[in-house]
Amino acid sequence: MTAKPLVAIIDWIQSPQGDEASSIECAVIGDAAEVRRYLCEGDADFDDEIRGADALIVWHNAPVTADGLSHLRNCRAIIRNGVGFDSVDVAAAARLGIAVCNVPDYGTEEVADHAIALALALCRQLFPLDAEAKRLGWAIEVGPRLRRLRELTFGIVGLGRIGTAAALRAKALGFRVIFHDPYLSNGSDKAIGITRCRSLEELLDQCDVLSLHCPLNEETRHLIDERALARLKPGAFVVNTARGAVIHKEAILAALRSGHLGGAGLDVVEDEPLRTPEDAATPNLIVTCHAAFCSVESKIEMRTTSARIALAAVTGASLENVVNGVVS
Repeated sequence: MTAKPLVAIIDWIQSPQGDEASSIECAVIGDAAEVRRYLCEGDADFDDEIRGADALIVWHNAPVTADGLSHLRNCRAIIRNGVGFDSVDVAAAARLGIAVCNVPDYGTEEVADHAIALALALCRQLFPLDAEAKRLGWAIEVGPRLRRLRELTFGIVGLGRIGTAAALRAKALGFRVIFHDPYLSNGSDKAIGITRCRSLEELLDQCDVLSLHCPLNEETRHLIDERALARLKPGAFVVNTARGAVIHKEAILAALRSGHLGGAGLDVVEDEPLRTPEDAATPNLIVTCHAAFCSVESKIEMRTTSARIALAAVTGASLENVVNGVVS
């Protein structure tokens, strides 16, 4: 009797996001495969059972490297449980004929909402006002930082699904919205009624709020560095719900400490989580634990989609959302 295929769910041991029974995945995959969950730091923790799996569903922050990939014996697909896939060596996977897939649309609303929430918290200084009120003060010490949205320019880097959703929300709130995305076809700006900037520098020079919605790759790593931050207006705000390393961490912390930036709302940080009390004490910094994607509804949608792709992988059906060009 032939053994069933195995779908291995790789959950990050430092912050598990799935459930022990993998109930959603099991409901989708049914009897087509065995579904087992493993807690790992990364592929160095892969045991022989994982290495023999037919498909892997990988949660965030559990890296899969070229070396780890080389030990997979039967794997047809690695499904990243989320939008980003920078934790998987996609080129090495392609060389081995392993498709890498992601779930690009599950948290569009949540991440866009989160970006706008961070922007509003900064523009309206919600956290400093809350802290002052709880000190039993009422002087509105941060009055000079409070801004009228209609007078501000909201700059977006990356006008994909989430960037577009954030743009529409910012526009509805009264911001003037501009964006930079060198890969977007002409006319996208006209479709939603916002203004295109042909260079990052052009966008940075105008921003009161900079919101990042681009993937992390070699082109975008440290895209927002010391030089880029220096171009922003004094007192500008930065929001990042994309990937931490799009911003050079030391550069943005230094810009906050110097007072050049008015504040930053970071759902993600380079080399997350924050590592030192000094980083955590940086003034005018909001950090939200890489939680922008989270909602009850989004996690069900994400896990259902990942499981559907894993089911296709073990049954030989065509795969959705392949990001490294492997078609098998």
